[in-house]
Amino acid sequence: MSVSAGELPAMSSALGTSAEIADQLRQRLDDGLRRIAFFIVPSAMAMLALGDVMTAVLYQTGEFKRDASQYVWGILAGSTIGLLASTLGRLYASTYYALHDTRTPLRFALIRVTLTTGLGYLCAIPLPALLGLDPKWGAAGLTASAGVAGWVEFVLLRRSLNRRIGQTGLSLGYVSKLWLAAAVGGAVGWTIKLAIGQHHPVIVAALVLLPYGLIYFAVAFALRLPEANAVIGRALSFVGIRKR
Repeated sequence: MSVSAGELPAMSSALGTSAEIADQLRQRLDDGLRRIAFFIVPSAMAMLALGDVMTAVLYQTGEFKRDASQYVWGILAGSTIGLLASTLGRLYASTYYALHDTRTPLRFALIRVTLTTGLGYLCAIPLPALLGLDPKWGAAGLTASAGVAGWVEFVLLRRSLNRRIGQTGLSLGYVSKLWLAAAVGGAVGWTIKLAIGQHHPVIVAALVLLPYGLIYFAVAFALRLPEANAVIGRALSFVGIRKR
């Protein structure tokens, strides 16, 4: 790790030697990554597994029918590929700004835009025809290709920043627990959706999405994730119950 005094600004709440400041930045970055991932992972799983329920309750009125909901679900599912990487990447970019470095994230952003353009064209125009799909599904290819480009940008941002301030990022164990909790919630939500059949979108959403969220937090709490403990604690405090 190589950190010079000039690279790390004298931030109002980050004082000490350059090594100490780098350590504070790593800690703040990692804490932020954990909090973001804790909410983004279940969001991605919900859009992937239960996106039709979400789009139906939001849009399925008037001329917006079930087939349109299914189509929007496909587009949402494509966006889940890069949702986590894109959100985490924004926090990495903000850390560069704290280092008074705007060129590095700009350079990687240009790479992302270039990849999004090239991959977007391939996935939106030639690919549906090659797969024998309706051309309208090229829209899902656009969101999927943007997600791939988002992962490339994220990897570049993290690798470059790690060389400057030391190792950062989410542990495999933590991310695995998040996806496990989301998968269990998704399985329960999917089972409920199949069991209740066709009903008004608001009823289906209430019976599917609410249990999904509760199961996610319950499993995350059982896996002893601090973020779940904090959220549940705040929720109990809100209703006047003190958690022991």
